[in-house]
Amino acid sequence: MKILMKGNEAIGEAAIRAGCRFFFGYPITPQSELPAYLARKFPEVGGTFLQAESEIAAINMVYGAAGAGARVMTSSSSPGISLKQEGISYIAGAELPCVIVNIARGGPGLGDIQPAQSDYFQATKGGGHGDYKLIVLAPASVQEIVDLVMDAFDLADLYRNPVMIIGDGALGQMMEPVEFKERKKIKLPPKDWTTTGMMGRKQNLINTLDLDPEGLERHNLKLKKKYDEIKKKEQRCEVIDCDDAEVIVVAYGTAARVVQTAQKRLRKEGVKVGIIRPITLWPFPEKTIKQYRDKVDSFLTVEMSTGQMVEDVELAVGGKAPVYFYGRTGGMIPTPGEITREVKKLASGGCK
Repeated sequence: MKILMKGNEAIGEAAIRAGCRFFFGYPITPQSELPAYLARKFPEVGGTFLQAESEIAAINMVYGAAGAGARVMTSSSSPGISLKQEGISYIAGAELPCVIVNIARGGPGLGDIQPAQSDYFQATKGGGHGDYKLIVLAPASVQEIVDLVMDAFDLADLYRNPVMIIGDGALGQMMEPVEFKERKKIKLPPKDWTTTGMMGRKQNLINTLDLDPEGLERHNLKLKKKYDEIKKKEQRCEVIDCDDAEVIVVAYGTAARVVQTAQKRLRKEGVKVGIIRPITLWPFPEKTIKQYRDKVDSFLTVEMSTGQMVEDVELAVGGKAPVYFYGRTGGMIPTPGEITREVKKLASGGCK
């Protein structure tokens, strides 16, 4: 049965159904409906909701709950995620599973509360210090929000790694019909590393401080091996009409929805345009882009930023075809007409 839900509230319901019972956060627009939903619903399922005194406090509470083996989540919006970065680095370094939600807004600084995609670098390149990676999932609809939130908790446990859901103010605030489907359970490793007491088992220690350079190097190489495995196994994207395409547009999230509207119009006009929509921003779906880079005339990256994902598209294309960029920023969303115009320039042999 489908029900009508706001994106932020759908995240909360999906987290509950995925077994999340701990949430620590701090209100900030445009994601405040998410903690409000969990504050209302967690008592019904025996969950613990705590509005922390700050974003910094919240992420360190996540560290503690994750270290005890709980399914735990936090959420915020762009400047709030910036405040959490030190803690996120600690969590990744300690190999603790958790889910972090960023309903992004315009920046830099306090910016505004309108939707943006200018947190791409922060999410995918590691916004905190050290060599670490987050698995980053980018939904494009409220239904996909539900599905990816549930996936996020499994991926976090499977790889002992924090997972970020990155949306934006439009996805968080929009209402769409969603269905909470019965999910196939996957085999997850035992949490024999947790700090839940020593009765009948060896001592466990969770720590990110290693004053021995050789020991810290071994740990970083261990992390890299894990990241290489994730990169090999977890690249996800949606491919639309790319087999005969002359131009492929790469876009994610809300921008991809706009691109799909433009692409349908262009196809009706006979313009051969396809879409690659990254679902994992990290690992970036470079394998799929490489499949098409010798077959198309050009790529166009569309973002709600001044251009961040375009760098990963360029790396994946590897100079085999030209890569162009079109973006709106500061909370502005590109229109289908704007995308149509840019694609027609490229399809007619022009360039930006």
